[in-house]
Amino acid sequence: MLVGRVIGNVVATQKNDKLRGAKLLLVQPLDLQQRPRGAAVLAIDSVHAGVGDRVLIVQEGRAAQLALGQGVAAVDAAIVGIVDALELDGLEGHGSGA
Repeated sequence: MLVGRVIGNVVATQKNDKLRGAKLLLVQPLDLQQRPRGAAVLAIDSVHAGVGDRVLIVQEGRAAQLALGQGVAAVDAAIVGIVDALELDGLEGHGSGA
């Protein structure tokens, strides 16, 4: 599992039938200091996240498929939680702005 920040929406008029109705979001993974880490990831949203939200993402295919709840689908990453607070070595950050 990774922590990331939703940085955008992706609109696809043509997609696999198993993904019909699924919201696609672009997520920037974050390092432990909450700085961008690596390339942004396209993820299926299973928790109604929005741009600016800090989220938990899974990038293991089977876990991502289970989050979608549509059986076997072409899914590599899924948003499985919205982070309300994050504490690391006694330093705490809350909500989307932290």
